[in-house]
Amino acid sequence: QVQLVESGGGLVHNGGSLRLSCVASGFNLDLWLIGWFRQASGKAREGIASINNRDGGTDYTDSVKGRFTISRDNAKKTIYLQMNNLKPEDTAVYYCARRWPATGSYNPSPFEGFGSWGPGTQVTVSS
Repeated sequence: QVQLVESGGGLVHNGGSLRLSCVASGFNLDLWLIGWFRQASGKAREGIASINNRDGGTDYTDSVKGRFTISRDNAKKTIYLQMNNLKPEDTAVYYCARRWPATGSYNPSPFEGFGSWGPGTQVTVSS
């Protein structure tokens, strides 16, 4: 059974840090791209970071560049999201998801085509 389970969320003050973890099971993590997404109350889900399976290359949405870092430890079947200098606008439920690497003429955008969503972890940043 394919599963992705997030953890590490919590309540922090403006400017604080958190590290989220996403533990994968039921599939070979080495073969998949993994992305982090978030959904704030009343807003659409947005992709914020992704990491590929070939060389660890990463993509970030502009609002988190320089503050968030995505990484993966395939041996531990875990993907991390280090979040520094958190702001109140980062408050959201954070999810991880997977995508099979694009092949042939399929050329998705960095945060398109993901599935197998985890249940999410709440991050709240107080001002």
